Amino acid sequence: QVQLVESGGGLVQPGGSLRLSCAASGFTFSSYAMSWYRQAPGKERELVAAITSAGGSTNYADSVKGRFTISRDNAKNTVYLQMNSLKPEDTAVYYCNALSVWVGTTIATMGDWGQGTQVTVSS
Repeated sequence: QVQLVESGGGLVQPGGSLRLSCAASGFTFSSYAMSWYRQAPGKERELVAAITSAGGSTNYADSVKGRFTISRDNAKNTVYLQMNSLKPEDTAVYYCNALSVWVGTTIATMGDWGQGTQVTVSS
């Protein structure tokens, strides 16, 4: 079955950086677009970034444009999220997932949600 294991989160001060990794297995990784989501306490899960199966195109939430970069290594079945200039409002649990649908603004995830990795931005 689809397995997604996020790592790389931690505590960082405002303005700092983190690089998240997501190791994927149980499906043909290179055939699927991938995504990063986040969920803060009391809020719904939101899409942060997405990348096409070959890595040729990306999409970002307005709140992270210019600060976050999604990338992937299909040989390693891994997707990354480089997070720079972090702000307190970036504090959340971050999850990755494959996308079964990505047509315009319509997006659907393929796998179950994993444990995610906690990112805390605080001074």
